[in-house]
Amino acid sequence: MILDVLENAHRYLALHKGFAQAFEFLLRPDLKELPVDTYEIDGERVYAMVAKDPGGKKEDGLLETHEKFIDIQLVLAGTDTMGWKPKSLCKDPVEEYDPEEDIQFFRDEPDVWLPTQRGAFAIFFPEDAHMPLISPGQIHKVVVKLAVNQA
Repeated sequence: MILDVLENAHRYLALHKGFAQAFEFLLRPDLKELPVDTYEIDGERVYAMVAKDPGGKKEDGLLETHEKFIDIQLVLAGTDTMGWKPKSLCKDPVEEYDPEEDIQFFRDEPDVWLPTQRGAFAIFFPEDAHMPLISPGQIHKVVVKLAVNQA
Protein backbone atom coordinates (compact mmCIF):
# COMPACT_ATOMS: atom_id res chain seq x y z
CA MET A 1 0.00 0.00 0.00
CA ILE A 2 1.20 3.47 -0.86
CA LEU A 3 -0.28 6.80 0.24
CA ASP A 4 1.10 9.96 -1.36
CA VAL A 5 0.21 13.17 -3.18
CA LEU A 6 -0.12 13.43 -6.94
CA GLU A 7 2.97 15.65 -7.28
CA ASN A 8 5.07 12.60 -6.31
CA ALA A 9 3.50 10.21 -8.82
CA HIS A 10 6.72 10.11 -10.88
CA ARG A 11 8.44 8.25 -8.03
CA TYR A 12 6.29 5.16 -8.62
CA LEU A 13 6.56 4.72 -12.40
CA ALA A 14 9.09 1.88 -12.15
CA LEU A 15 6.82 -0.24 -9.95
CA HIS A 16 4.52 -1.38 -12.74
CA LYS A 17 4.41 -1.25 -16.53
CA GLY A 18 1.01 0.51 -16.54
CA PHE A 19 1.76 3.20 -13.95
CA ALA A 20 3.00 5.72 -16.54
CA GLN A 21 -0.31 5.53 -18.44
CA ALA A 22 -2.33 5.58 -15.21
CA PHE A 23 -0.63 8.68 -13.83
CA GLU A 24 -0.76 10.42 -17.20
CA PHE A 25 -4.55 10.02 -17.03
CA LEU A 26 -4.66 11.18 -13.39
CA LEU A 27 -2.66 14.31 -14.28
CA ARG A 28 -5.13 15.40 -17.00
CA PRO A 29 -5.99 19.08 -16.52
CA ASP A 30 -9.69 18.33 -17.17
CA LEU A 31 -9.89 15.40 -14.73
CA LYS A 32 -12.28 17.14 -12.30
CA GLU A 33 -14.67 17.96 -15.16
CA LEU A 34 -14.96 14.41 -16.51
CA PRO A 35 -18.44 12.92 -16.08
CA VAL A 36 -18.97 9.88 -13.90
CA ASP A 37 -18.09 7.01 -16.22
CA THR A 38 -15.47 4.40 -17.09
CA TYR A 39 -12.57 5.47 -19.31
CA GLU A 40 -10.40 3.09 -21.31
CA ILE A 41 -6.71 3.90 -21.05
CA ASP A 42 -5.10 0.71 -22.39
CA GLY A 43 -7.87 -1.73 -23.23
CA GLU A 44 -8.85 -3.96 -20.34
CA ARG A 45 -5.35 -3.73 -18.86
CA VAL A 46 -5.62 -0.14 -17.63
CA TYR A 47 -8.87 1.77 -17.19
CA ALA A 48 -10.28 4.49 -14.95
CA MET A 49 -13.58 4.92 -13.17
CA VAL A 50 -14.68 8.44 -12.24
CA ALA A 51 -17.15 8.36 -9.35
CA LYS A 52 -19.11 10.67 -7.08
CA ASP A 53 -20.43 8.64 -4.17
CA PRO A 54 -21.82 9.37 -0.74
CA GLY A 55 -19.49 8.29 2.03
CA GLY A 56 -20.41 5.52 4.39
CA LYS A 57 -19.77 4.65 8.03
CA LYS A 58 -16.87 2.55 9.24
CA GLU A 59 -19.19 0.09 10.97
CA ASP A 60 -21.09 -0.53 7.71
CA GLY A 61 -18.03 -1.05 5.52
CA LEU A 62 -16.26 -4.19 4.38
CA LEU A 63 -12.64 -4.70 3.47
CA GLU A 64 -12.12 -5.72 -0.15
CA THR A 65 -9.28 -7.33 -2.08
CA HIS A 66 -8.52 -7.86 -5.75
CA GLU A 67 -6.24 -10.51 -7.26
CA LYS A 68 -6.12 -9.42 -10.91
CA PHE A 69 -5.94 -5.63 -10.54
CA ILE A 70 -4.03 -2.95 -8.65
CA ASP A 71 -6.07 0.10 -7.59
CA ILE A 72 -4.84 3.67 -7.71
CA GLN A 73 -7.49 5.71 -5.89
CA LEU A 74 -7.18 9.50 -6.28
CA VAL A 75 -9.46 11.80 -4.28
CA LEU A 76 -10.65 14.84 -6.24
CA ALA A 77 -13.00 16.30 -3.60
CA GLY A 78 -13.92 15.39 -0.05
CA THR A 79 -11.96 13.15 2.30
CA ASP A 80 -12.01 9.39 1.81
CA THR A 81 -10.94 7.76 5.07
CA MET A 82 -9.77 4.44 3.69
CA GLY A 83 -9.16 1.44 5.91
CA TRP A 84 -6.23 -0.93 5.32
CA LYS A 85 -5.15 -4.35 6.55
CA PRO A 86 -2.78 -6.96 5.09
CA LYS A 87 -4.84 -9.52 3.21
CA SER A 88 -2.82 -12.27 4.89
CA LEU A 89 -4.30 -11.21 8.25
CA CYS A 90 -7.93 -11.18 7.09
CA LYS A 91 -9.73 -14.13 8.70
CA ASP A 92 -13.45 -13.40 8.26
CA PRO A 93 -14.45 -13.59 4.56
CA VAL A 94 -18.02 -12.70 3.61
CA GLU A 95 -17.80 -15.19 0.73
CA GLU A 96 -15.24 -16.77 -1.57
CA TYR A 97 -13.25 -14.74 -4.07
CA ASP A 98 -15.30 -13.88 -7.18
CA PRO A 99 -12.92 -14.20 -10.17
CA GLU A 100 -15.43 -12.68 -12.58
CA GLU A 101 -15.75 -9.47 -10.53
CA ASP A 102 -12.18 -9.75 -9.16
CA ILE A 103 -13.27 -9.07 -5.60
CA GLN A 104 -13.48 -10.66 -2.20
CA PHE A 105 -14.97 -8.99 0.88
CA PHE A 106 -13.96 -9.44 4.51
CA ARG A 107 -15.68 -8.46 7.77
CA ASP A 108 -12.33 -7.91 9.52
CA GLU A 109 -11.53 -4.52 11.03
CA PRO A 110 -8.86 -2.42 9.29
CA ASP A 111 -5.53 -2.06 11.12
CA VAL A 112 -5.05 1.51 9.89
CA TRP A 113 -7.32 4.36 8.79
CA LEU A 114 -5.95 6.68 6.11
CA PRO A 115 -7.73 10.06 5.80
CA THR A 116 -7.06 10.65 2.10
CA GLN A 117 -7.76 14.23 1.06
CA ARG A 118 -8.06 16.06 -2.25
CA GLY A 119 -4.93 15.57 -4.37
CA ALA A 120 -3.79 12.46 -2.49
CA PHE A 121 -3.87 8.92 -3.81
CA ALA A 122 -3.61 5.42 -2.39
CA ILE A 123 -2.26 2.44 -4.29
CA PHE A 124 -3.61 -0.94 -3.23
CA PHE A 125 -1.89 -4.10 -4.45
CA PRO A 126 -3.45 -7.59 -4.33
CA GLU A 127 -1.99 -8.16 -0.85
CA ASP A 128 -3.77 -5.04 0.48
CA ALA A 129 -7.27 -5.34 1.89
CA HIS A 130 -8.88 -1.91 1.76
CA MET A 131 -12.13 -0.23 2.76
CA PRO A 132 -12.78 2.90 0.66
CA LEU A 133 -15.62 5.43 0.70
CA ILE A 134 -15.69 6.12 4.43
CA SER A 135 -16.75 9.74 4.90
CA PRO A 136 -19.57 11.85 6.35
CA GLY A 137 -19.93 13.61 2.97
CA GLN A 138 -19.75 12.99 -0.75
CA ILE A 139 -16.50 11.81 -2.31
CA HIS A 140 -15.42 12.64 -5.86
CA LYS A 141 -12.63 10.29 -6.90
CA VAL A 142 -10.98 8.40 -9.70
CA VAL A 143 -9.98 4.76 -9.41
CA VAL A 144 -7.53 3.50 -12.00
CA LYS A 145 -7.42 -0.28 -12.34
CA LEU A 146 -4.19 -1.86 -13.62
CA ALA A 147 -3.97 -5.52 -14.54
CA VAL A 148 -1.34 -7.17 -12.36
CA ASN A 149 -0.03 -9.28 -15.24
CA GLN A 150 0.62 -7.18 -18.33
CA ALA A 151 2.32 -8.60 -21.39
